[in-house]
Amino acid sequence: MRAKLKRWLREGVVLLLIAAAAMLVMDQFRQPTLPATFVSTPLQTLDGKPVSLAEMSQDRPLLVYVWATWCGVCRYTTPSVAKIAEEGGNVISVALRSGDDATLSNWLARKHYAMPTVNDASGQLSRSWQVQVTPTLMIISKGEVKSVTTGFTSGWGMKLRLWWAGL
Repeated sequence: MRAKLKRWLREGVVLLLIAAAAMLVMDQFRQPTLPATFVSTPLQTLDGKPVSLAEMSQDRPLLVYVWATWCGVCRYTTPSVAKIAEEGGNVISVALRSGDDATLSNWLARKHYAMPTVNDASGQLSRSWQVQVTPTLMIISKGEVKSVTTGFTSGWGMKLRLWWAGL
């Protein structure tokens, strides 16, 4: 019995390592090539406030979350991002092709998400950033992109990346 347990544990660890390696390779493959002007892109939130990624990331790392209301994986990551924002985290979200401002505002209100959101209704902003996968999460610290990841990420994973960027 003990030998079986050891074998299962060993096989489980090997499977986890293979899965982690596959995710890292996919992340590198799907990662956008951000333009040099990425952090200086002028943005405006749904409530009309101008946003500067460079300024927002000066004091503490900033999580830039590109997502969509129609994205299946975003259903699992958006609540974590909204919770980080609710807890006072430095977050800006960019909603990709999720309708006009009123539609997006209503969707956010229905879900009880109170996070600063930029509406990329036509997808032009995401195209200029070469974002091809939702969700895409970018961590910026002091105007410099520290990490980019795509697909599912847990709330703890996001918090860990923000903490790491702040070191």
